[in-house]
Amino acid sequence: MSAAAFFDLDRTLLRRSSALALAPAFRRRGIISRGQMLKAAAWQLLFVLRGASHEAVRRAAEDGLLVLRGHTPEEMQELVAESMERVLRPLVYAQSLDLVERHRRRGEPVYIVSATLQEIVQAIADDLGFDGALGTVCEVVDGAYTGKAIRALHADNKARCIESLDYDLAASTAYSDSHTDLPFLEAVGNPVAVNPDRALRRIANERGWPVLEFRGAGRG
Repeated sequence: MSAAAFFDLDRTLLRRSSALALAPAFRRRGIISRGQMLKAAAWQLLFVLRGASHEAVRRAAEDGLLVLRGHTPEEMQELVAESMERVLRPLVYAQSLDLVERHRRRGEPVYIVSATLQEIVQAIADDLGFDGALGTVCEVVDGAYTGKAIRALHADNKARCIESLDYDLAASTAYSDSHTDLPFLEAVGNPVAVNPDRALRRIANERGWPVLEFRGAGRG
């Protein structure tokens, strides 16, 4: 088995929340209301300033899926494709892409692993040349989302998901910014904290994990 590298998405690979970055596009398509967009922005601000518990992340993920009810995966794919060049690519940390290239030179596959919707994660991974994407999978019935998660990829589920892959995790690397991803980081032999929240910074310092600080504009 070979080693692999696993990157969290929001505030690890991207400078901010992918869902929040896409919120104006969601609003234009009528997927969310203005009030829901403002609520999402407020929640993200709270997350950045204070961090969030596992339960808060779980509830936010469930609420996010509910707004998709009745919409289609094709709509989501179109929305992300339209937003990629102008909205998402400029948010990508240059330092993260440098790390991706470093792992590639070592012959290690690179994955994005995120609680964000699978269609969003997959589109970003494809655009940036990742080998795979693991995200939250929403149930689809008669071609439309039901708002129910089949695979909710947060907390322990992130760790279980990469453990199901055929890689040598003891030799693999994982990158994340949040203490809620602790099981994900503990699942590999080389955990790295990127722009960590207060709780993850404390844990990383106690355990001697590398801590990386990415700053400045991303690169397209």
